[in-house]
Amino acid sequence: MNQSWEKLGRIYVPETAGRHPKLRSHAANPLPVHLEGDVYRVFFSGRDEQNRSSVGAVDIDILQRKVVQEHALPFFEHGPEGSFFADGVSIGNCYDVDGERYMLFMGWQTPAGGHWRGDIGRLRVKPDLTLELASPKPFMASNAIDPVSLSYPWVQARPQGGFDMWYGSTLAWDAGNGEMLHIIQHADSLDGERWNRNGLAVPYALGKAQAFSRPTVAMDANGTYQMWFSYRSGTGETYRIGYASSSDGKAWQLGLSKAGIAVSPDGWDAEMIEYPFVFDHAGQRYMLYNGNGFGKTGFGLAVLQNAASAF
Repeated sequence: MNQSWEKLGRIYVPETAGRHPKLRSHAANPLPVHLEGDVYRVFFSGRDEQNRSSVGAVDIDILQRKVVQEHALPFFEHGPEGSFFADGVSIGNCYDVDGERYMLFMGWQTPAGGHWRGDIGRLRVKPDLTLELASPKPFMASNAIDPVSLSYPWVQARPQGGFDMWYGSTLAWDAGNGEMLHIIQHADSLDGERWNRNGLAVPYALGKAQAFSRPTVAMDANGTYQMWFSYRSGTGETYRIGYASSSDGKAWQLGLSKAGIAVSPDGWDAEMIEYPFVFDHAGQRYMLYNGNGFGKTGFGLAVLQNAASAF
């Protein structure tokens, strides 16, 4: 049976007037961290007037679907000129290692006269949920397996120990049809620090699904890995949310029609939907996601139907 997400509406819209210069617009890549009860601190990537992204946050009551507190100051700003995150920070997810919580991110670079590119960085999440850079060097940078550009990491602890990571990797800026070939790769680690890169995880198809971004992974009641991600077809279509499944988290089956969520007939998410984040709360499975304008129109919330039988 195909899954279906019920959209609960847009729950946060960044207002431009009076905002911090580093958070003038956008609320992309929503990342929820539980505070108490039904309240989550949802971190996001906001932008300044030069389109450089930094990390902001808003506290949301998930069940009431309302803003509890909007934080005026950025929690983490893009880096200085020459750094691997000089032109932006796009956040992935959080994971815990030996009592420390980390948040991974894509660091953007847009060199003069060159193509933009990314590396993966890591932030330390302190007990008070403030953020600090774990290292001025990339946590994962380009190499022979990922020679061009990296993006949007998602790390998850395995039930049997160790960690999996799924992340984006560019193979070509133009796959021959005017669209980039940016795929989802897999890496694993015993300690969450040293990673073995294993190559392609999710199959791609030119002209159908070839520009992937921001994987989010959960498991169902049968122990099957489920992944949602945003993707572009390469035929000029804007972002949509797709789906894949796996028995081991390494080899995936693409099932774009099984995502269970699509653009709306009109409104803030009628043109595109992207950057999903799936999480469980109070016996329900939820998805935060962005709509039109790569997060410029804020983010919304959806709930999985028949969730009790799904996980």
